[in-house]
Amino acid sequence: MDETGFWQLVDEAREAAAGDPDEQAEALVDRLLRLTPDEVLDFARQFEARFQRAYTVELWGAAHLLLDGASEDGFDYFRCWLIGQGRDVFEGAVHEPDALAELVPDFDEEEDGDAEELGYAADEAYERLTGLPLPDLGVRQPAAAYGVGFDFSDKAQMAARYPRLWELYGD
Repeated sequence: MDETGFWQLVDEAREAAAGDPDEQAEALVDRLLRLTPDEVLDFARQFEARFQRAYTVELWGAAHLLLDGASEDGFDYFRCWLIGQGRDVFEGAVHEPDALAELVPDFDEEEDGDAEELGYAADEAYERLTGLPLPDLGVRQPAAAYGVGFDFSDKAQMAARYPRLWELYGD
């Protein structure tokens, strides 16, 4: 599966779910069940590559602002949600996290930013297709997010790093 095919599946599932992350995960599983097990593995590798690529301190800081705090698990679920928003939002946010202010202008911390189940869609589809768990993809999350850490509770630093997000979600 190439990158275009990956994003097409993500977009189709999001559109079918009208933006609801849990329904998007179900819609994605339904679409993955139409593929071969090898294609589901390819999808899982593509998803994991993006999940790891988004593991940056800068993006974590943006998630912290949007969600009014983001634990390590919360940031994992945020990255799944971010992938679920599609290629343009994902690439824009990874490139410039403060751009999330424009990329997701209607962000609602009660409904958005958490798509844990989306991260398990390939696992579920593969197991339903084969009766076996998804094999280990051989990818390990680094011990720490990429980038130089900073204090997310430092209001002045957050306002300086994320001026657009701070204007919308800062204290």
